[in-house]
Amino acid sequence: MSALAIEVSVVPEYRVAESDDRESRFVFSYTVTVHNQSPHSVQLMARYWKITQGNGDSQEVRGKGVVGQQPLIGPGQRFRYTSRAILQTPVGVMEGAYTLLNTYTQRAFEVPIAPFRLAVPRQLH
Repeated sequence: MSALAIEVSVVPEYRVAESDDRESRFVFSYTVTVHNQSPHSVQLMARYWKITQGNGDSQEVRGKGVVGQQPLIGPGQRFRYTSRAILQTPVGVMEGAYTLLNTYTQRAFEVPIAPFRLAVPRQLH
């Protein structure tokens, strides 16, 4: 199975009520949908994120699963979750990868997550 059979989409959202620009605290939520378009079940085993702030500083985050789960996603099914990122700048970029396990072959493979922008809407600057 290739990563091409797994579609990952991300929708970020600025959390104005949780943010404080005077303290350089910019909170974003992001909702991820993982769509398994393959004929076999997959299990999301691990995540990797690279978070780059508007000032160029970056950090890497690795861990098991997502939001405390290692979900099993059947053929044609979608798994959706929401998480958060806290930046020190009003703009940033996240990108990463998921490690999934093909439950039929018991082989792990990586699915890249394209960069997406985290930005405070212009009307709130």
